[in-house]
Amino acid sequence: MVKKSKGVNFRTRKLFSKHPRKRGLPSLSRTLANYEVNSKVNIVIEPSIQKGRPHRRFHGKTGIVLEKRGQAYLIQVSDGNSLKKVIARPEHLKAQLQ
Repeated sequence: MVKKSKGVNFRTRKLFSKHPRKRGLPSLSRTLANYEVNSKVNIVIEPSIQKGRPHRRFHGKTGIVLEKRGQAYLIQVSDGNSLKKVIARPEHLKAQLQ
């Protein structure tokens, strides 16, 4: 038997679904948002935009912006006992309120 493929979107039916009233593309302010280096951001994946999406294990995590890479940002996130670096576009990020 062939082993079942587990792709990037495996088991994301609930995670990447939106409320019916929130369906469609987000506003442009979310796409054009600028984040300063060393600021805290929440990774909230926007399901309607596939480009620049981080891995689903980082959905709901908080990280620190290390640098800007083109249109995307490099974010340092703690994953268990280790620190990981995640590249995500601003559509999938939200500024954390202090």
